[in-house]
Amino acid sequence: MDDIDRKLLTLLQVNADLPLSEIAKRVGISSTPCWNRIKKLEERGVIKYKVSLVDKEKVGYAVTVFLSISVSNHNSDWFAEFEKVVTRHNNILEVHRLTGSSADYLLKIIAKSIGEYDAFQQRLISEIQFTGMSSSISLKEVKNTKQIPV
Repeated sequence: MDDIDRKLLTLLQVNADLPLSEIAKRVGISSTPCWNRIKKLEERGVIKYKVSLVDKEKVGYAVTVFLSISVSNHNSDWFAEFEKVVTRHNNILEVHRLTGSSADYLLKIIAKSIGEYDAFQQRLISEIQFTGMSSSISLKEVKNTKQIPV
């Protein structure tokens, strides 16, 4: 990856809707080589997909919860079932396996209300085998970016 690829990635992360001619102009190459570079970045999996980011609050999701889960059973069967459960629920936005923490997994969950989250958590309790669970409710989102520094 060279400086032109880095410039392309920086521009596309800010606004993937820019016209190809504008992107090419900003990185200093013509449109055809620009398009070819973007396609190669997509083929190599550097650009995974293009999406429109939605403001969660404007579509009714006012609550963000970070759910920490501790487990005692770390075998592949447990993980396969866990992966099915978390994949099935669209309001689970992120799942991370942790180290250096008392929890084994951290889930980022959105809900329309605390009551909706409580009902969802009760559903999860019946679907996941765990030894401990702790919820932290976000009071204010200070920073949320999808831009990776290249």
